[in-house]
Amino acid sequence: MVYIKMQPIYKIMSDRKTLTSSFNNNTTLDEVNLEVEKWAQRKVEELKTLKTLEDYRKDYVGNVSHELKTPIFSIQGYLHTLLEGGIYDENINIKYLKKALSNTERLQTIVDDLEMIAKLDSEANSIEISSFDVIKTIKRAVGDLEGFAVENEIDLILKYDLTEKLLVLGDESKIRQAIYNLLVNSIKYGKPKGRTIIQISTIDDIILIEFSDNGVGIEEKHLKHIFDRFYRVEPSRSRAIGGSGLGLSIVKHIIEAHNQNINVRSTFGEGSTFGFTLKKA
Repeated sequence: MVYIKMQPIYKIMSDRKTLTSSFNNNTTLDEVNLEVEKWAQRKVEELKTLKTLEDYRKDYVGNVSHELKTPIFSIQGYLHTLLEGGIYDENINIKYLKKALSNTERLQTIVDDLEMIAKLDSEANSIEISSFDVIKTIKRAVGDLEGFAVENEIDLILKYDLTEKLLVLGDESKIRQAIYNLLVNSIKYGKPKGRTIIQISTIDDIILIEFSDNGVGIEEKHLKHIFDRFYRVEPSRSRAIGGSGLGLSIVKHIIEAHNQNINVRSTFGEGSTFGFTLKKA
């Protein structure tokens, strides 16, 4: 009788492919109880995972909305002022148009970074592995940001023999993007007359590239979230500096797509060091 009553329940659980053994007339109640407990525990864990993903989705959508609203409201404010007569005021017309343009550029940055995140999240997005000279790639990124560094009074220092090649395996364009993002972050949060040191070390067939600055640093409580999408240590200051809030998240996606590691260590008020690994060619 027990077997007949339990069989439909057991079949429902079996259809969901969560059981480790089959149910038959020889199955004891203890065995049934054990399987039901295992099944119930898995359901609890699945529900927790779904809840976590749902909370993450809500936070992500909310963050995207907030990041987009800020420049949109600014653009609307400037344009309304111009339409209400400000366009004829030589003291503000060009100034407000430039501010509106600046906010459209920020919007474009956010959209571009969101698009990159979506591509990195997609399984269809392939990493094109090839051998390339990472020293050349770093020098190119440093050259691109030289003006930005000078503007912020930051010295960029590469501690490695510039005449020596260092071949690594990876997607050169994406690694260049990661290096660029880390340098931009370091320059933005550096102190005037500060410096960012790019240091390279080797461990067997792995190389470690580190970016160390003597900037504002990061408090311990923020370190575990620093690679989260749209996470800002100081929201008001970060938005004033500019950027999408996705730069470090993009770096993490790129490095992990290469099956490599990224890490950060920091002392608040003294500076931070971001580093990632690559495999030698």
